Amino acid sequence: MTFIKRVLRILKFVVPILLVAYGWYFVRKRIIRQISPPTPAMIEQAKRVRIVRDEWGVPHIFGKSDADAAFGLAYAHSQDDFKFIQGAMVAARGELAMLVFSKEAIINDYYVRLFRIRERADENYEKLSPEFRGVVDGYAAGLNYYASTHPDEADGRFFPAEGKDVARGFIHKIPLFVGADAAMKKIASGSELKVGQPLDNPVASKDSRDDLPTGSNSHALAGSRTEDGSVYLNVNSHQPWEGPVAWYEAQIVSEEGWNMTGGTFPGAPTILHGHNEYLGWAHTVNYPDLVDVYKLEMDAAHPGQYRFENDWKDLVKRNDPIRIDTGFFVVPFPKETLESVHGPVLEGGGNYYAVRVAGIDRMIFAAEQWYRMNKAKNLTDWKKAMHMQGLPMFNTVYADSKNIFYIYNALLPKRNAGFNYRTVLPGDKAAALWDSYLPFEQLPTVENPPSGFIQNCNSTPFKTTKGPGNPDARKFPETAGIEDRMTNRAVRSIEILGNTNKFSFQDFLRMKWDRAYSKDGPMFRFAINPLLNEFKPVNSEEEQALSLLKNWNGMADDSPGASLAILTYRPIWKTTDMERGSLPDKTQALREAISFLKKNFGRIDVPLGQLQRMRHGLLDAPLYGGPDVMNAAHSVEKDGHLVGAAGDSYVLVVRFKPGKTESYSIHQFGNSTHPESKHFNDQAPMFLSRLLKPTVRTPAELNLRTESTYHPGEEVR
Repeated sequence: MTFIKRVLRILKFVVPILLVAYGWYFVRKRIIRQISPPTPAMIEQAKRVRIVRDEWGVPHIFGKSDADAAFGLAYAHSQDDFKFIQGAMVAARGELAMLVFSKEAIINDYYVRLFRIRERADENYEKLSPEFRGVVDGYAAGLNYYASTHPDEADGRFFPAEGKDVARGFIHKIPLFVGADAAMKKIASGSELKVGQPLDNPVASKDSRDDLPTGSNSHALAGSRTEDGSVYLNVNSHQPWEGPVAWYEAQIVSEEGWNMTGGTFPGAPTILHGHNEYLGWAHTVNYPDLVDVYKLEMDAAHPGQYRFENDWKDLVKRNDPIRIDTGFFVVPFPKETLESVHGPVLEGGGNYYAVRVAGIDRMIFAAEQWYRMNKAKNLTDWKKAMHMQGLPMFNTVYADSKNIFYIYNALLPKRNAGFNYRTVLPGDKAAALWDSYLPFEQLPTVENPPSGFIQNCNSTPFKTTKGPGNPDARKFPETAGIEDRMTNRAVRSIEILGNTNKFSFQDFLRMKWDRAYSKDGPMFRFAINPLLNEFKPVNSEEEQALSLLKNWNGMADDSPGASLAILTYRPIWKTTDMERGSLPDKTQALREAISFLKKNFGRIDVPLGQLQRMRHGLLDAPLYGGPDVMNAAHSVEKDGHLVGAAGDSYVLVVRFKPGKTESYSIHQFGNSTHPESKHFNDQAPMFLSRLLKPTVRTPAELNLRTESTYHPGEEVR
């Protein structure tokens, strides 16, 4: 039999099997994804909601009640980004491997089981106020209505959603913000972690150069420092440009007094930062020590037991298989989870470690805290909402027409002295455990300082302003883990604001878009100046590189010096504690930058606009700014370029005048994630030009700028 005949004979049997298999794949997919039609209750609630899209596609949602407004937010956001909203809900349920067949999905579902995210939601959901449960129920109903009216987009196995699904998302996401995932990765690496070994990884490896940070800028300027007597607020978070934590702009209005403009994430039923008619706030990521890791001493003679003081305790074991949808069938993947008195337990390299996360039992209340902040009418109301302490982290800068205020918001554990909580802790010592927190009143704050300004740019709370009014670092124990670093953005903020000049609104905007690296900031202190003083060129290219750095003006603009400096700085700048951390080798970083430019451009004098690009769909444009400047741009290496992936994203600048509040905003791309939408990239040209658009808040303004008006389910398709 010839080779061709053998192949044909094999194909005779294989092809029908493949056709049946793929036929089953598509038929099964259609069957299991089927979703029920809208219920009468959904249809009735949709009639109580009106969505008005302005000329930029930003939704302004009007509801009879707060619950109706949340229904409308869910529906409008789903129109623009249903994929990530559905994904966020499914991930929080621990069923992501049913939706997406990937390693990351399986890890997510294990994390949900390990930290008992579903159970924590079940235990605490009824503790939310009836008013707020109505809001999350309304949001879930809006998701259900969208799924029912767009069945081709939704997976019916996960609908109808419940309010508990919405609230659960906060318990799922917040531990990742505070560092639980970093601790898990450290343990899973397989290397033994010894008691006393530092947990922080101060050196960013070459492989992690493209890890995207979560940074932000926030500024408030008192009326005493502005030419028109208004109070200015800069809301400027630096988030990933795409994905489950990318910003979405909306206005939520109800007849029950909710009227909030700002940014939110997929799956969130409120605005997370922005302003209402009375006040506003901005968040920046802070780095309190909220995660502790304990090494357990296991009993070799009795597997599953660990020492705690003078006793041996049994690990709590739970079996909850992870279900994986391969596309053809569902496979249950057995996975045991372990827990000690400290918290969830993971095995790594034959050793066992427990992870304790501050506030995980109260993170469901973060959702209601944000809602209460949304509805506050003055600083007293807003502080009352913050007293809930459901939100365990984030520097927060507040402003209204009379006040500016800053708080280092953190759920700081009351820890016993005698242990270094930044290191691996002994699991057998009861004294190393904690179960209470510093009250809100004792956190670092700054209120209406004499300088007339407040700033935080992922920096220490102890240099929030200039002169009197800063918190006293001596009042806080080292065990609190409050950072003392100053970012370039914080240094520049104090350089610009730390005088007695009065600022116009345009001056304030110029500061927001500033692209300068301060000569006193970390770029020059830890990279440029040491290279200028110590680097010894061994060839003409290295001599040219040193000359470019020497003549660079410190601006992240269209200069070859900026390109070389940013490439050199990228592996260095992620070190959280540059003062005490072990920094990557600067000489090696510079030589790798030279090599990258030579390889991809054939020379090293490459203007930043050629090196760094904004790409999104058909858009491919020069991108300026860089890591740790006010006009922040964080990039990943792709096709021989740096391609923007995070940084300045949704920007909102607010001016509070007595009796009037106005604001201006911009999104790096647009308000839709659908490439066919005209709002996919419509804001990008203004963003790249450092321009803002006026937000629309009043009916009169909206009448002039309306693109479409509809009830959910009745929009023009």
